[in-house]
Formats: sequence, structure tokens, C-alpha cells
Amino acid sequence: MSANNSELGAASPTQNAQVKAPIDVQGIVKRATELNDFGHLLEHVPYAKFIGMKVERFGDELIFKLPAKDDNIGNPVLPAIHGGVIAGFMEMSAIVQLMVFMQTAKVPKVVDFSIDYLRAGLHKDSFAECRITRQGRRVANVNIDCWQTNRKQLIATARAHFLID
Repeated sequence: MSANNSELGAASPTQNAQVKAPIDVQGIVKRATELNDFGHLLEHVPYAKFIGMKVERFGDELIFKLPAKDDNIGNPVLPAIHGGVIAGFMEMSAIVQLMVFMQTAKVPKVVDFSIDYLRAGLHKDSFAECRITRQGRRVANVNIDCWQTNRKQLIATARAHFLID
């Protein structure tokens, strides 16, 4: 009695090799912009989903939101959001800002990211706003401000440089 691999439940070599089609970044960004639903864009970013990141558009501005989430706490005594989560949220906000306003075909790559923590990010909703300060053919500079209850009382500010080529 003979049996081939598929009858035994073993995968053939071609089934083992997972081939993923490249993600159509430009198509996703275009669709999110047309629908004015940037949650569609964030659904394709695992880290954004993990931290619970959201985004709303108000005219020509995007405001990013990091909802209070127990998994994002780094200091349970205060409790305060982990600094890495704040930095990741701000960096991801800048990337999405560039993708939306430049209608990029590729995800921008971080060249440099510098953050200043100004006060503890307490266990509350946090918000971020990005300003593209310089955009060249290959590099873009973005300033990011992050606050919680008052836009004038920042919890962190950052500067980022991205390769957009």
C-alpha cells in the first residue's frame, strides 16, 4: 500500500514555502484617504494594533490617539505608560502622517528619531500631532508632540528623519 505525503498530512515542499504577495502600500493609503478612515491603514500595522493606536482627521490635520490600555503600562506604581510605547506611538504617528500626506508607495524608513520626555504619561488617553517640517526628494523631517489632557502640557516631543525614497 502506498501513500503520498498529502494523504499522510505532511505538507509538500511547495506548501511549506509561504509566499506572501507584497502589500500594496499606495493602494491602502489611497483607500484610507478616499474613505477618510485611517483605521483601515492602521489595521495593516501590527504594532499599531498591539498598542491600540487610532487616528482621526480634522480638515487637513491628523490627530493620533493612544487609548489608555493596561498592557501599555510600564510603571504600575504611578501608573504610567511605558516610555517605549510612547516613543513607538509617536514614531508610528509620524510614519502614518508622511504616508497619508505624501501618498507614498513605500513605508518611510526611520533614519533618526530623538525624543524628549517632559513628564510622566499617566494611564490616560494620549494624543499626538505631527508637523512635516522639511520634505526633500529623499528625506523628510517631522516634529511630533504628545500630550494627554492639555495640548500645552506636553508629555513628550520628538524629531524624526525618514528616508522616503
